[in-house]
Amino acid sequence: MPIRASTEARLLDAADELFFSRGIAATPVDAVLARAGVSAATLYRGYPSKEALVAAVLERRHRVWLEEWDRAIAAQESHEGRLLAVFDALDTFRARPIGSRWCAFLGAAAEYADAPAEIARAARQDTDTMRARLAGLAAAVDARRADELADQLLLVVTGDLAMRLRSPGHTTATARSVAAALLAR
Repeated sequence: MPIRASTEARLLDAADELFFSRGIAATPVDAVLARAGVSAATLYRGYPSKEALVAAVLERRHRVWLEEWDRAIAAQESHEGRLLAVFDALDTFRARPIGSRWCAFLGAAAEYADAPAEIARAARQDTDTMRARLAGLAAAVDARRADELADQLLLVVTGDLAMRLRSPGHTTATARSVAAALLAR
């Protein structure tokens, strides 16, 4: 019997909040169950392990992030604006309840020297999707440098996300200006 959608949402909300504010290793499954008001039997009916739950939270975040990024892209009229819209999306996403203080994918990767397969797959999907989307958007700006720009912008975005740990009030202004300079090159 699958988990009801409302129960699953409570479970994923609780896991997301706790794992990415306290840390995955530091958060026992019991804390997630207590926060969600869900039994262990219900959890394990939907997710065979803590790692599977983490991966499900990451996959949900990935979908929500892409929706936010799509909205930011759609709001732009120029090719350069659509490419730089990733920074608008980062600012908007961070303000959401599940935005957390930095990137959940970086957080998950940092917690594991050798990530379990389902978590590694979720992190890889996020990175690959971001690189591919940036390359596609960069191709409209400069097709010859699209892959190079995508890799450079991926580094800028990732660095910006990491800076949020060092400076809680950090905005994307510096990253955006670095990205604009890369485009102008």
